[in-house]
Amino acid sequence: MIELYYWATPNGHKVTMLLEETGLPYRVHPVNISTGEQFDPAFLAIAPNNRIPAVVDTAPQDHGAPLSLFESGAILLYLAEKAGQFIPSDLRGRAEVLQWLFWQMGGLGPMAGQNHHFVGYAPEQVPYAIRRYVNETARLYGVMNKRLADRAYLAGDAYSIADMAAYPWVVPHERQQQDLNDFPHLQRWFEAIGARPATIRAYAVGDIVKDLPEPSEEERQRILFGNPPAKA
Repeated sequence: MIELYYWATPNGHKVTMLLEETGLPYRVHPVNISTGEQFDPAFLAIAPNNRIPAVVDTAPQDHGAPLSLFESGAILLYLAEKAGQFIPSDLRGRAEVLQWLFWQMGGLGPMAGQNHHFVGYAPEQVPYAIRRYVNETARLYGVMNKRLADRAYLAGDAYSIADMAAYPWVVPHERQQQDLNDFPHLQRWFEAIGARPATIRAYAVGDIVKDLPEPSEEERQRILFGNPPAKA
């Protein structure tokens, strides 16, 4: 059983996409990042960077004690290898997937995340920051668009964890001030992944968090972008 510590964010969706594709059994533990549950000591023991997602594999392949992991890219790689799916076994195929997985982790995710912050969350509008991250998001979309001009998926003809890592960061393209009509190859890829039954099921997992409590906007800003809540 995979114990998944989750919230309905792009990084959370990555992991449910893979779990739904592989059929690995899993149980969801919502971590309400809007109310500060990511700072709970029990969660920090699994995810010391106080970020979701995190997983605990209760039946690792070495038959040892339960194994915990944080960082979405590391989780994707671990689960793909556990399932024997969505990561090639040959040297060159594996290298292609890992390059694009790391590209997402080091580029698309952080830059789109800053886009989200300055466009939608910052308490004051900073025009330079908005232009910087909207333009960088567009550049990264352009990289994917060019890459996908002559292949079905980021690492070649086979769907992989590289695609699962990138897709959730393209879902909020309108909020990122991007028009997918400007990136036709990316748009084709995006629509194909969105139509996969496992993707639809993965996003439906997010429904479990819809009715959980939300703090005031001021408190939410403090928790997400300021200091952690005071310890009792």
